[in-house]
Amino acid sequence: MHYRFNQSSVTEFILLGFSFNPRTTPLLFTVFLMTYLLIILGNSLITILICLDSHLHTPMYFFIGILSILDLGYTTTTVPQMLAHLASQKKTISFASCVAQMYIFLVLGITESWLFAMMSIDRYVAICHPLRYKVIMSPWLCGVMVIFCGLMGIISALIYTVFAMCLPYCGPNKINHFFCEVPAVLKLACADTSVNDWVDFILGFSVILVPLSLILVIYVNIFVAILRIRSAQGRLKAFSTCASHIIVVTTFCVPAMVMYMKLALFYNVVSAFLNPIIYSLRNKDVKRAFLKVAGWSRAPE
Repeated sequence: MHYRFNQSSVTEFILLGFSFNPRTTPLLFTVFLMTYLLIILGNSLITILICLDSHLHTPMYFFIGILSILDLGYTTTTVPQMLAHLASQKKTISFASCVAQMYIFLVLGITESWLFAMMSIDRYVAICHPLRYKVIMSPWLCGVMVIFCGLMGIISALIYTVFAMCLPYCGPNKINHFFCEVPAVLKLACADTSVNDWVDFILGFSVILVPLSLILVIYVNIFVAILRIRSAQGRLKAFSTCASHIIVVTTFCVPAMVMYMKLALFYNVVSAFLNPIIYSLRNKDVKRAFLKVAGWSRAPE
């Protein structure tokens, strides 16, 4: 099958969005606007605290800061447009904007998927090699790990997007989704998409199942190490350092793996909303940093 650019006669797509009663639109708009503002507030606050407080200049918080930036990015890629479409009758998006949205969303989402795997490695070193933690998890290594995640996102998303948008789109232009996601757009192609299905399968395996499998293998080793700790208090403390990461990985990877299309809203909006809550409300270091920056700390550290 030969693909080439500029085969499409479609110049814009119509995003059908939600198929709810129009009377519920104001409620949906309000809910998503408030959620989006909270995502911006929560993730921005965590990023600022990590930058300002030297006590949070550790590998774990470095990765959490990158995670917050990614959450800000990929929710901003989709949610503002969704809000604009809820607030107006015009629900179109140009072909070029659709491609750009698709690519940026994939880059950030795939990068985040691999970042979770890097965070599990960090937790493994912290629990299984605590005395060598600072030596192993050096700033140089942490930077390389983040760059690797970014490259995986850029390359995988480029392959995925190019294969999708090289197809001809010559007629139907109504996307049954609230943003330009590849599977929804492929349904409108005027050509055989079997090659794209294989690309989807291979990339889905590499960007979801491989990182998730790596996380599972690492956590098996972590749990074995925790069970070897003699004191109950020590086991509880070790497990608590991993609990936040496990919860966030579950809210991101499982929906994406089990029901990629139907739960896109969940891992796009809900996981980005939960991440700052999970990593901050149950984290004493983040609470202390917030109180210090806000000027509410009773005594200097």
